[in-house]
Amino acid sequence: MTDNTTEKSTAVTSSRTPALLVLGDGRVFRGRAFGATGTTLGEAVFTTGMTGYQETMTDPSYHRQIVVATAPQIGNTGWNDEDGESHGDRIWVAGLVIRDLSHTVSNWRAARSLPEEMEKQGVIGIQGVDTRAIVRHLRDKGSVAAGVFSGEDAARPVEELVAEVNAQQSMAGADLASEVSTDETYVLEPEGGDQHGSGPRFTVLAYDMGIKTNTPRNFVARGIRTVVVPANSPVEPLIEQYNPDGVFISNGPGDPATADVMVEQVRTVLGKKIPLFGICFGNQILGRALGMDTYKLKFGHRGINVPVLNHLTGKIDITSQNHGFALSGRAGEPFDTDFGTAQVTHTCLNDDCVEGVALDNGLAFSVQYHPEAAAGPHDANPLFDQFIELMEGNN
Repeated sequence: MTDNTTEKSTAVTSSRTPALLVLGDGRVFRGRAFGATGTTLGEAVFTTGMTGYQETMTDPSYHRQIVVATAPQIGNTGWNDEDGESHGDRIWVAGLVIRDLSHTVSNWRAARSLPEEMEKQGVIGIQGVDTRAIVRHLRDKGSVAAGVFSGEDAARPVEELVAEVNAQQSMAGADLASEVSTDETYVLEPEGGDQHGSGPRFTVLAYDMGIKTNTPRNFVARGIRTVVVPANSPVEPLIEQYNPDGVFISNGPGDPATADVMVEQVRTVLGKKIPLFGICFGNQILGRALGMDTYKLKFGHRGINVPVLNHLTGKIDITSQNHGFALSGRAGEPFDTDFGTAQVTHTCLNDDCVEGVALDNGLAFSVQYHPEAAAGPHDANPLFDQFIELMEGNN
């Protein structure tokens, strides 16, 4: 794994230490530092979730992104040792932008404060800025290159800071999954066996493109042995070694147009008629394997209150989402693939964005949102059971 995008930081921050949020288009917001101090670069995005800042910050899908929280107060529940969503509880956001930092921590599970954890992990934050104005700007201009500069770095000429922000690599064309993925394969055994208690119900091969820990937790809670493997691992040797009943492709950061290796692995799985389930980045990879194109959204979907229509059932789910890219397609228009006909199964009610795709033969399906819902609503959690039913029907 690579280090956070923090270029330089110190672990001592005064509540009066000046800080700047600098956008690539020249807009500057002045506030105060918290967490570590120094310079961090990334893409400025916003999340509409009212809760779950710890899960957001530890979600590997936020790698290289400076997250603006729309909730006005952050830090009131502190930081605990149970809710981290990355392997090892690493914070993946490049920086955090908030309006008000809670002066006290009030939660029975809190082990320390948010600023303490950010200092420990070298993550830079800025508080005391008008996050409403920032979000309106990002909705108008789109997600843009940004940087947070605090302490001595905040005193540098603004023109110099803007130039540094714009010199960073664009998120479009960025191949980031391998930077957040596990380095080694690991196995999570189920909490219980099958209905007779004789062992795992199934074995699932899970590709870690930036997997959240609550995803394999949902599998093992259902009696599934979960083999988590690094991104881009050749799938044929893994099939021979583990004989999986199904393959899962996780969420993750970066541009899906760069995921050529994973697209080929998915095509191999589809050719072998092994059940496949993907979420978020996995949805885009399956879509590409079926011949669909991807594109970058203006400001993306990030929050825990996004409505999605299932065109197969007519049901609407409120979902947790975090993605800046999407598949090109329209519901109600089946299309031919090398593996049979497929269709767009779900769309977002906010903007008609593609939120799910599936083969008509039922052997592969994916959604753009997060059924593990950490944090978020549980409307989509039955998708894990749908995957189990698919594996049962294939045996």
